Amino acid sequence: MDVEIGSNLYRNTNGTIEIEGVPQVQIALKEPTKAVSVNFALFDQNGKMVAKMVDSTLMFNERRAYEVSRTATRLTLTHAESKNVVLQIDVKAADQIVFSKAGFHSIKGHLVEVSSKEWKVDRLQSSGTTQDAQGGAVRIG
Repeated sequence: MDVEIGSNLYRNTNGTIEIEGVPQVQIALKEPTKAVSVNFALFDQNGKMVAKMVDSTLMFNERRAYEVSRTATRLTLTHAESKNVVLQIDVKAADQIVFSKAGFHSIKGHLVEVSSKEWKVDRLQSSGTTQDAQGGAVRIG
């Protein structure tokens, strides 16, 4: 599967996104419908887990602070009170995913931001690159 994160394209991935060396997002397309399925661990700035999503469903949601909306081709996780988008994943084509918008913390407490033009993790950023993951995980940060 190909994954776009901001304006960066990662070809031939297994759907896992490692942030600062830790698998934090896992994206799959469920057969036969190709509906998007997401596993995601959400941390606060101290590295404490505050929410966990399994198969696009919130399994742990401290203080009910987050809401998920989903269709077959889009998943959006938002902060319930502020309505800020924490994570947005779209299906662009049969085997292409777009990680188009995000604002959350890594397990190390660093801010991870994704916009249409780039991704940023703490002081690192990337835009406009193409990489072949050779069947492995996407590594950012």
